[in-house]
Amino acid sequence: MRTLLNQTLMVIFLATTIGYAQFSAAHEGGAVLDPTGTVRNFTGFAKITCFDDGNGPADNLEANIIDHSAPVEHLLVNLQLIKDDRAVSISDTVSGDASPSPLITLHGGSGVYLLLVNKTDVGARQFVVEYHCKTATGVHTGTDINVRQFE
Repeated sequence: MRTLLNQTLMVIFLATTIGYAQFSAAHEGGAVLDPTGTVRNFTGFAKITCFDDGNGPADNLEANIIDHSAPVEHLLVNLQLIKDDRAVSISDTVSGDASPSPLITLHGGSGVYLLLVNKTDVGARQFVVEYHCKTATGVHTGTDINVRQFE
């Protein structure tokens, strides 16, 4: 039953993550980290591929995270970006305020980046991640996502 729930959540996360707003070139997705509220180390893991879609070669991946849950003291959502031997991270430092964290940017060029989302303690957290591959001049370029884990 737990495996079925995890698979269902991964499909929901993937489906919402593939959302694309044509005018703003926004890529975003979200779900509920730890819907049962009992798994302290619940983690979402996706691979984002940045590529030249005709707008120019990718220079970086930028992202932020928003906690849309009710406020719970000391229960925060976190976002990490990793590529090759570089990593950056950020937390949405105000639990449940529905305001995004600051943007983080990882300059790793074209290729596959790892995106991780997690939380600081036991408890369900509804979150949204916005992510964009960009050229060196800040133009949105090719961005694909493949969710690998959500448990």
